[in-house]
Amino acid sequence: MTVTHGIRSRLARLLAGLIPAFVIAGVSAQETFPVKPIRMVVPFAPGGETDIFCRAIAQRLGEVLGQNVIVDNRAGATGIVGSEHVARSAPDGYTLIFGTAATHALNVAVFKTLPYHPLKDFEPVAYVGSVPLVLFTHPSMPDSLKGFVAELKSHPGKYSYGAAGSSTSHLGIEIFKNAAGVSAVHVPYKGTGPALQDTVAGQVQFMGASIGVGLPMLQTGRVRALGVMGDKRMTSAPDVPTFAEAGMPDMVVGTWNVVMAPRGTPRPVVERLNSALNQVLREDAIRTKLDGFGITPVADSTPTSTAAHIESEIARWGKAFKMSGAQQQ
Repeated sequence: MTVTHGIRSRLARLLAGLIPAFVIAGVSAQETFPVKPIRMVVPFAPGGETDIFCRAIAQRLGEVLGQNVIVDNRAGATGIVGSEHVARSAPDGYTLIFGTAATHALNVAVFKTLPYHPLKDFEPVAYVGSVPLVLFTHPSMPDSLKGFVAELKSHPGKYSYGAAGSSTSHLGIEIFKNAAGVSAVHVPYKGTGPALQDTVAGQVQFMGASIGVGLPMLQTGRVRALGVMGDKRMTSAPDVPTFAEAGMPDMVVGTWNVVMAPRGTPRPVVERLNSALNQVLREDAIRTKLDGFGITPVADSTPTSTAAHIESEIARWGKAFKMSGAQQQ
């Protein structure tokens, strides 16, 4: 009994000494972070909807955190290059990813093996917003969705569309093709920006992207927007009908964005980042800016709700991928 009591006493003293240390370390991490610039990796080329969203909030986020937030475009392999880079980075909160429905849900269905897992290799920080796809076409194509579908049906396989391979833009167009009963050739790109450039040039005839990507070209007549794959029109392009209004009621497709840190990032750091992101996304000036890009911001997420969202979306996009008839890579 004496030996056992002695062991228990020493263990109690040890725990008493450790618990305050852990508490102090956690408080310290939250109070001092960040002490240097933060890199936010966008896993796609500049000019796409993810890049636009990230850059729209990066400066203000840096002001709230007291350090610069540097946007780092690392495109390649449908977001895999940038995602893997962040997953393998130091878990200290200074390297984050501005993830998408493709990188953190769809890729699970598309690829037989991934060099990262959307949840197991990351700490969810925040679900920051969503954006519907818009069908953009070259001006040489018909100016209505009904006419466009009729043209594609009249010339099976003649026309092509641009999209990053197996992205939500790609899958959205594949879902549209199946629903409309048309065929067209997919031309893969590293990102939405380069695909838009070739749509303007007529190298490809159409594509799916956010309104924020295509709005400048739309306003100058270099592309047309035939429909929004969402449940309502957008204030930035009020003349563009929804697909439901144009005769295809079940076409609701879009992407979303999350901020993630490498697995093992301290909880106080994750919570500091979550708090700062929610603060930025609540600001009227930021919300107005994002609305202009067709982005619906989310300003009340938690790390836990972000993880739950990703988990449910992995299942949803898995079903959509099978429905599209696309082949796993």
